[in-house]
Amino acid sequence: MSSLENDIVQLWSRYDSGEVTAETADEDAFDTLEAFLEALEDGEVRAAEKNNGKWEANEWVKQGILLNFGLRENRAYEYGSVDHYDVLPLRDTDDLGDRGTRNTPDGTTIRRGAYLGSDCIMMSPSFVNIGAYVGDGTLVDSCDTVGSCAQIGADVKLGANTLIGGVLEPVENAPVIIEDGVSLGAGCRVTSEFVVGENSVVGENTLLTPRIPVYDLVEEEVVYGELPPNRRAFTRFVESSVSDHDLFEGGAYKPAVVATDLETETLEATEREDALRE
Repeated sequence: MSSLENDIVQLWSRYDSGEVTAETADEDAFDTLEAFLEALEDGEVRAAEKNNGKWEANEWVKQGILLNFGLRENRAYEYGSVDHYDVLPLRDTDDLGDRGTRNTPDGTTIRRGAYLGSDCIMMSPSFVNIGAYVGDGTLVDSCDTVGSCAQIGADVKLGANTLIGGVLEPVENAPVIIEDGVSLGAGCRVTSEFVVGENSVVGENTLLTPRIPVYDLVEEEVVYGELPPNRRAFTRFVESSVSDHDLFEGGAYKPAVVATDLETETLEATEREDALRE
């Protein structure tokens, strides 16, 4: 266990037992919280990591985030010409330019404790929450939200108006994962611990959540909570178990996701987009 992890675990135990509160927290406690936020922003610690092929939450990291909410007071911070109220200021972005990362003006909001890699692009307006990790070369397009603790891989494209949900509690639950090379079309929603496998291409307005089945035509199976790697996915509607109800003349349907092999034209379109971005 690292020194920082040990400090957070001990502080969490004292907070959980009521020994430490927002009124009684001392300078050492806040020094620990500051060091923790800096480690998140530097990418040294992450809310989830892949072990033996499976994504697992780092519970102590989530505990550190919750401690920042529980031990800090809500206060006014200045953002441009407008005050906002929070327990934390927004993230200092002075380090992003040195890494070739761009955040366009008038609406890109990065909360403290968020990591952005090299050569990322954040378009206005977009938002990256605390504990989120955005890998190298990833595009966060206009009106996108990257939720707390979400893990976004390298060379990912989040289409405009895409929502990546946050999973902060319970601390043992893994957050939403978007692996390397994924392209999400405009208006996609990914929530509740869902994992999008690497190099997959997802059509616009697709909802990915563990409650909606994924019909994987490659392996000929139905899976929940994940889209396997190297798939092309899109929304379709399948017959519902209530289709014989009198209220649903002609049958009722429920949403589903259909996953197929990546088609040649999809790969070519992705390659063309990469060339334009370069």
